[in-house]
Amino acid sequence: MRIASIDQGTTSTRILVVDREGRGKVVHAARHAQHHPHPGFVEHDPEELIRHITECIEAAGPLDAIGIANQGESCLAWDARTGEALSPVIVWQDARSNDTVLRLKAEGGEALTLERAGLPLDPYFSASKLRWLLDNNESVRSGLKRGTVRLGTTDAFFLARLTGICATDVTTASRTSLMDLAKGTWDEELCRLFGVPVETLPEIRPTVSSFGAIKGVPVTASLVDQQAALYGHGCRKPGDIKITFGTGAFVLAVTGAKVVRAPERGLLPTIAWQTKDERHYAVDGGVYNAGSAVEWAERIGLLRNLDELGHFERGAAIERGLAFVPALSGLAAPHWDRSAAGLWIGMGLETERADMLQAILEGVALRTAEVVEAMSASLAIAPSISIDGGLTRSAYFRQFLADVLGKKLYLRDVDELTAYGAASLAALGIGHELPVCPVASEIVPLGSAAASWRDRFSEAVNRARGWR
Repeated sequence: MRIASIDQGTTSTRILVVDREGRGKVVHAARHAQHHPHPGFVEHDPEELIRHITECIEAAGPLDAIGIANQGESCLAWDARTGEALSPVIVWQDARSNDTVLRLKAEGGEALTLERAGLPLDPYFSASKLRWLLDNNESVRSGLKRGTVRLGTTDAFFLARLTGICATDVTTASRTSLMDLAKGTWDEELCRLFGVPVETLPEIRPTVSSFGAIKGVPVTASLVDQQAALYGHGCRKPGDIKITFGTGAFVLAVTGAKVVRAPERGLLPTIAWQTKDERHYAVDGGVYNAGSAVEWAERIGLLRNLDELGHFERGAAIERGLAFVPALSGLAAPHWDRSAAGLWIGMGLETERADMLQAILEGVALRTAEVVEAMSASLAIAPSISIDGGLTRSAYFRQFLADVLGKKLYLRDVDELTAYGAASLAALGIGHELPVCPVASEIVPLGSAAASWRDRFSEAVNRARGWR
């Protein structure tokens, strides 16, 4: 048995091929360009993404099933007849629809999105991006008049082009602000609020379902990348929690059959996965800038080599009064403040380049701790947290994170946990259950100053807010 999992992420597309024992190998990967045509805009070329997915499948060889993990809130428009993309992909980080969001907030629209979708009003989610396309893209408006335009997240576009089935899964639909979280269906009132015609949207299916076939191979699972990672980490019961450090940092905890609503704490109820028999919910909190903050430091010349992030000679930067707030794209959970800006504070003539790099890592960890702390107030989370992603390669980051969370951290035996989760769900679609990835190592908290660190960092966050 050979299961392929396509992880179509923010910076790259890769394919993991797994056998029935769970042994896997990435057989192809390709990075794609990030386009920033205007301040606050983040775009991908949809044809480049399709090309990379096709290359991945061609590199995989014979397969029994395919699972797809997608970017979540990233979306676009395409033509239903030709499959041609009518717009770029508007990426989840994109903030162009902020004016629409502010207007809807002023009109009281957030009460409806919180009640039905479980989501605050924010440009992060797909609905306001789709509204922007309808207002500003002539090709999209023309397609709407002809009745041929399709609006949706990237997974629906990929499936429409590669399998001929225009569908999304319930986890991805739960990230749009257009789906009723309890019913798992598009909501007419939410669609009217954002001005997105419901007939332009793809069909919603369970996560483990039939999504057609690519070159004769059935696609048996499709879902959001972070939900795929949650499953890949082996999180199955309420309170199980994982953190993935990719472009952003994403904290998800399983809540089982229960929808946990905590808008006052900035947390998002979402669907974790759904089979034909049952639906599992989760609570979610994200940090916009994690790995992207490190990439930014590299781009401006502050970081010269990734090895510089593994160890620092001096004690914690926050202990010395130096803090970095990684709000380069604003603040997500628990603040949901797009007016916040990236901030260093506490620098003096003695501050060195290494201190600034240290503060970047600590800032990502401390922002993540804000999310976990908010989550702990709403849910009995497990005493240990499973972590993955590029930043976890830094020994300093891992230990600082364990110290600031005051929890034991686990690293799994597989690096590609997003892809492994999608592969595991795809395997369920053909009647096979892959094993949970074993724990490779654990990090035990050592420090006792975490409370004072969090308090000091909170002061810095407050100073970053409202700047833009």
